[in-house]
Amino acid sequence: MGRKETVELTNMCMVEDGKGNVLVQNRLNPNWPGIVYPGGHVEAGESITASVVREVREETGLTVQNPTLCGVKQFWLDDGVRFIVFLFRADQFSGELHGSEEGDAFWLPRAELFEHQTAENFEGLVHVFETPECSEVYCKDGETHFA
Repeated sequence: MGRKETVELTNMCMVEDGKGNVLVQNRLNPNWPGIVYPGGHVEAGESITASVVREVREETGLTVQNPTLCGVKQFWLDDGVRFIVFLFRADQFSGELHGSEEGDAFWLPRAELFEHQTAENFEGLVHVFETPECSEVYCKDGETHFA
């Protein structure tokens, strides 16, 4: 088995407002609909941190400062491509909130997060965001593992 494989790099950011609310996006994409934290793809040659700042700004209008890497999610598509999602947290931001073609963006009390339809497997991501002892969610062959 070779050491090289096709990988798609993505990111996601849990933005908190200091008042018990988290920034969410209601995704319109029929392939992964529902409430999630904002994020997206890392562009060629772009740093991981710069990519999450850019994606949050594009999707919500907010510019996060000092996002902190808190974990990673890995999973494989049917075609064998490995997806790596870098998970960040931020509580400093500026700008004016708005949605995008990806979906509406809005503040939601954290306590109400799972009262809404969330995207598939989002609970596992939230576990990594909120559990300092856990830094990875790994999904393969229909099973989810945490490390």
